[in-house]
Amino acid sequence: MRGVLLDTGPLVAYLHRRDTYHEWARATFDELVPPFLTCEPVLAETSFLVARTHLPASRVLEYLSGGGVRIGLRLDDELAAVRALMDRYANVPMSLADACLVRLAEMTSLPICTLDSDFKIYRACGRRDLELITPPAPRFFHEP
Repeated sequence: MRGVLLDTGPLVAYLHRRDTYHEWARATFDELVPPFLTCEPVLAETSFLVARTHLPASRVLEYLSGGGVRIGLRLDDELAAVRALMDRYANVPMSLADACLVRLAEMTSLPICTLDSDFKIYRACGRRDLELITPPAPRFFHEP
């Protein structure tokens, strides 16, 4: 698939071998055609979470410098739209990174690769379901 918006969870999983979703992230990234689009708040979250796994936070910038990910949104250009999204979903509450990704989805109509179930709640342009790339739901029962 060409063109995808990248959220924090899959990026952390891809960079951290011991993450529960590492194999899913690797397989998914292999199926997608880079560059992926994201936003700076996602990269900030990812750097923080990667550092908490005792890996260097700079690993995120190293991955970014490889050209596989590009920044797709200038927050200062989209501030009003991002703030409107955060206000609309204040009850969730919506993070800055999530608001930027939803705004990117509104601008590009690209799917969002995420582990975050909140994206099932959010709507593009107030009414359109977001297209999501997520791991398969866990199975809690045995089929006959």
